[in-house]
Amino acid sequence: MILRWARERASLAPDELAKRINLGVKRIEEWETTGTLSFDHLERVAQKTYTPLGYFFLEAPPVRSLPIQDFRRIAGSPEAEPTPELLDTIRQCQLRQEWFREFLIAEGHEPHTWVGSANVGTDRISLAGSIRESLALDTRPLSATWAEAARNLYERAESLGVLVMRNGVVGNNTHRKLRVDEFRGFALADAFAPLIFVNASDSKAAQMFTLVHELCHLWLGQSAVSDSDPSTTVEIERFCNAVAAEALVPANRLTGLWSSTKPLLSQAVSLARTFKVSTLVVLIRAREAGLIADDAFADAYAVELKRIQTVDSASGSDGGDFYNTQNARLSSRFAAAVISSALEGKTPYSEAFRLLGFRKTSTFDEYAKVLGVLP
Repeated sequence: MILRWARERASLAPDELAKRINLGVKRIEEWETTGTLSFDHLERVAQKTYTPLGYFFLEAPPVRSLPIQDFRRIAGSPEAEPTPELLDTIRQCQLRQEWFREFLIAEGHEPHTWVGSANVGTDRISLAGSIRESLALDTRPLSATWAEAARNLYERAESLGVLVMRNGVVGNNTHRKLRVDEFRGFALADAFAPLIFVNASDSKAAQMFTLVHELCHLWLGQSAVSDSDPSTTVEIERFCNAVAAEALVPANRLTGLWSSTKPLLSQAVSLARTFKVSTLVVLIRAREAGLIADDAFADAYAVELKRIQTVDSASGSDGGDFYNTQNARLSSRFAAAVISSALEGKTPYSEAFRLLGFRKTSTFDEYAKVLGVLP
């Protein structure tokens, strides 16, 4: 039972697991039926399914839950057990946040008063305005291209003191992909080191919406995993979605740009480029502003949803360069702090390597040069 549970939890078919440990699929099926295998093989199964070895000696599979609030909506089943990839990603971010928090306190930094300054009773328009102002969205428009606009937004969030980490895999392991249908992002609230993780397997537009959605969670002082699903019935998620939508697509601006004479879907596509959001967000905002009727919205939304679901919008990393990718995965601010601390002898190299996900000294040294920490 545990063997099958471990394999299925890692989303591996019997033949996939067999391939990973260089054995025939019949051996896997035999082990799952009899529960008998050598300790060496058991260790290999544990390693390839990312399962703690001790779990295989339990009488029944353990029920694993998220260490932070779970606001995901997965196929109507909020109780769905998280994958090892999601659990490992959250734990990795928690370890990084804990280190950075201690680092900032030791350096004499003050806490951010905006973290936890709002609640669900706060006026949504007012909160959206605060976020919009903090991100300078009115005074400094985002770049024209999606990639540059996304980078602009991430940099502005970091300027607020937020560690923004984006990745489509666990650490640097390209074999452990993060699923968008499981989660789009999460927030780890902390007055000194607030952190946002964005699933980089998502489209650029969805990533940007997730970032602002998670910023709302930080303003609420709330650590949580979410999928930013527009159809969610979770009250707090609906609140954060509404705040993020107003921050990115203010109703007054949308109304000023809307034309009742233009075709609905083509206009939604055009405005999505203007505001750097998905067409679905534009349609939702247009309905909320009374610019389109409910029946027209329902038809257009169904068409757009189907189109988006048939398009491979995965964006992966920010590029093929390893060190540029690390800036997104780690947050260059965090990475520079860890590297500087290690070079100064304040943090052991073994811990620095663990926090950065590096194995080689040459990688550490080269990244230090890229960040300007070493000449």
